[in-house]
Amino acid sequence: MTRVMIGAAAALALAGCGSSGDSKAVPPTATGSLESLAAEVKCKPNMQTDADELRQAICKNTDGRFILATFATDRGQREWINDAKDYGGYYLVGRKWVAVGDDGVVKALRGTLGGDVEIGTNHKAHSGAHSG
Repeated sequence: MTRVMIGAAAALALAGCGSSGDSKAVPPTATGSLESLAAEVKCKPNMQTDADELRQAICKNTDGRFILATFATDRGQREWINDAKDYGGYYLVGRKWVAVGDDGVVKALRGTLGGDVEIGTNHKAHSGAHSG
């Protein structure tokens, strides 16, 4: 669980607010190691976690900064995403990998890696003042 929380905190630090909108044609979802996925989006991964069940790196390319993580199992990936989404952000999800960043970065990555976009909890909706 500690790695999940570290990953979620890192995702929160990199995730920003952005506008949502339609994206261009989405290619087939990429597969492969963290290094091969990073090479596809032209980033040199700065490894943060290198364990059997989770490999996680901070990446930066011309589109911006993002977290790239790969997982040993589908279940481990889903548990990580479910926990991390409590921190907000945008998640590009492929088979046993996820990229986390702001809306614009995730959309740009999707144009190369494919995958599905998931959006974390928006806590700003809960922090506004109530009139009455």
